[in-house]
Amino acid sequence: MDDLERLLIERACERLVAQYCHYVDHGEAARVADLFAENGVCTLNAKMVGRDAIRANFQRRQALTDRRSRHVCCNLLIDVIDEDHAEGVAYLTLYRRDVGDGRRTAPSSAPNIVGEYRDAFVRTPEGWRFASRGVVSTFVADEERSAGPATGENPAHGPR
Repeated sequence: MDDLERLLIERACERLVAQYCHYVDHGEAARVADLFAENGVCTLNAKMVGRDAIRANFQRRQALTDRRSRHVCCNLLIDVIDEDHAEGVAYLTLYRRDVGDGRRTAPSSAPNIVGEYRDAFVRTPEGWRFASRGVVSTFVADEERSAGPATGENPAHGPR
């Protein structure tokens, strides 16, 4: 594999990370499923296997129209394994608040979660997709800790 091909693979994987955040934060969370391979695995609060399961989970998030969130990802590190596989880590800072009154902005004093996404990528006939995505939380706000598991959906807040 030459340097240009490696860079193109890295860029395609970085774009998936950005698309995931954009879809969730801008009312299109159900589209996240299309970023996964047909048999992809997404592990947040529970293990979701396949696009149908992932879509069902993120449709619940999409229905939370009073939720304001920003998934800020940085320090992306993509390791190309071969022409069809890559792995990556992205640092995550999540700001999230349910406003409940239709406001476009939400008060915030600190991130809800700081952690890392751990990703595996695969080239499919549709292009590069997540083979798997998981999150590891390093820091959580007090309300997150009291509401449920810090690595995904919790009973008080629903899907991230």
